[in-house]
Amino acid sequence: METHLNYGMIQRKQVHDIVESRGKYFMREVVVYRGEDGYWVVECPSLPGCVSQGKTKKQAIQNIKEAISCYIHSLEEDGLAVPKENFDVMVVAV
Repeated sequence: METHLNYGMIQRKQVHDIVESRGKYFMREVVVYRGEDGYWVVECPSLPGCVSQGKTKKQAIQNIKEAISCYIHSLEEDGLAVPKENFDVMVVAV
């Protein structure tokens, strides 16, 4: 599911997608935006530091799916809790 947000010159897209990790399925919200270098940057707010990019939006989303899966897998391997997704992102232009 995609939600497009337009605030003046800021355009962001929230994407809710299902990610698989070790046979478990997770739905995570990510924010996609164009970076300064022209690549699409995508980050998962519920997983601190989980960021990826791609030349296209499609590639960026595919890359973040892999990053999320690896992130969750690493937490589970280390016996750490996987942060819950709260689907609570707000974009504000200031």
